[in-house]
This record gives sequence, C-alpha cells and structure tokens, in this order.
Amino acid sequence: MPRYCFTSQVDPAHLEAYAEAHAHVWPEMCEALDATGWRNYSLFLREDGLLIGYVESDDIEASLAAMGETEVNARWQAEMSRLFSDGDTPPDEGFRFVREVFHLADQLPRG
Repeated sequence: MPRYCFTSQVDPAHLEAYAEAHAHVWPEMCEALDATGWRNYSLFLREDGLLIGYVESDDIEASLAAMGETEVNARWQAEMSRLFSDGDTPPDEGFRFVREVFHLADQLPRG
C-alpha cells in the first residue's frame, strides 16, 4: 500500500490544545477517516509546531477528496483551523507532501 508523509505548521501558542484535541478525536471523524481509505494514520508534533503526518492509502488524492465531502470533516477542520499558523487555509488543504527516499522493507532480501 502506498505510504505518504506530509508536514504542516501548528501555531506554537496552541500546541497543547492541538495535542488535547487529538487525544480525543470525535468517533465519527475516526470512522470517516477509516471509511475514506486512511490507513495506519499517525501525526507527530514537534515543540516548534512542526506537524508531521504519516498515512497509508491506495490513493491519497481520492481519500482527501472523499473526506472533503463529509460533514464531520468540515466541522473538524473549522475547529482545528484556529490552531494552525495559517488560519486562512483549512488544515487538510495545507499539507505539504514529502517524497519518500528509503523504506527498509523494500531493500531487505526476500527470503
């Protein structure tokens, strides 16, 4: 399954609020992510607000588009947008994807 990494920027003044929100993601948001093809999804937050995401998806563009059509995503993005440095752009539209250059399993001999 294809793997994707992305970055974004949380406002450093809102790190705890961001972490707290993600400690209690709405069940309907989790269900929507699952239903739209987000697999093995993780977020990592650095002290300066750098947000790094990892997700596996058959087609990340299709998964993003499908989430964009859900009502719960619109509510979640509205809540989260106040926590990001660029409050004018919905957080899920500001992802900067990072190219993968190494994956251990791809280079191990197949036995």
